[in-house]
Amino acid sequence: MAANALTALITGGTSGIGRATANKLAQLGIHVLVVGRNVERGEKAAAEIRAAGGKAGFIPSDLQEVSSARAVAKTALELAKGPIDILINSAGIFPFGPTHETTEETFDRVYSLNVKVPYFLVAELAPLMAKRGKGIIVNVSTMVAEYGMAGMALYGSTKAAINLLTKAWAAEYGRSGVRVNAVSPGPTRTEGTAAMGESLDQLAAQAPAGRPATADEIAEAIVFLATDRSSFIHGAILPVDGGRTAV
Repeated sequence: MAANALTALITGGTSGIGRATANKLAQLGIHVLVVGRNVERGEKAAAEIRAAGGKAGFIPSDLQEVSSARAVAKTALELAKGPIDILINSAGIFPFGPTHETTEETFDRVYSLNVKVPYFLVAELAPLMAKRGKGIIVNVSTMVAEYGMAGMALYGSTKAAINLLTKAWAAEYGRSGVRVNAVSPGPTRTEGTAAMGESLDQLAAQAPAGRPATADEIAEAIVFLATDRSSFIHGAILPVDGGRTAV
């Protein structure tokens, strides 16, 4: 696949890991379509990519229901004026806290954004990729999908679902030329994790690397899986966690 012919759809592409990924893909000549709920931030992200010489568009969405997933897919195909070659499911929310304090509203909101919307985006776009005989999907997971941690039952369980879906989609669409993989980050310093303060550093200190990742470091792994450099990798969950799940 020629880089200058590709279009990538990136949920959560207006900040943090998604934004860093969009920047890096745009630098490769890929047309990036970033999705986010904040219009001002989204327009700014796309404008900055274009100012740097890349090609970018913004799709506003809260990514909360099946209808929003279908609307995003439809808009992306219209803006691309062709196929979506790469789908990166990066949007996510990560509330921490005790299970007994979780409200049904919070539970539904987290599962809707972290699981339901990626599921139905794949349902919309993977068959089109399969019909063309090529396509790439990269899901963004988390290291806490791999082991139990107090206060992270809700968030971790959504990403454990994403890990299983990654493998199932690889099995379902791989023979049709669609590669599906996931990146599993450790603690990462972004706008979204800034509120964690010292607890982010404390969490990161448990890993061999001993520090949080930057968004760019996680984005490098996503770009690897989103390009032909990883052409023989299917159904993998790539840990980018400073070694936390290795010890």
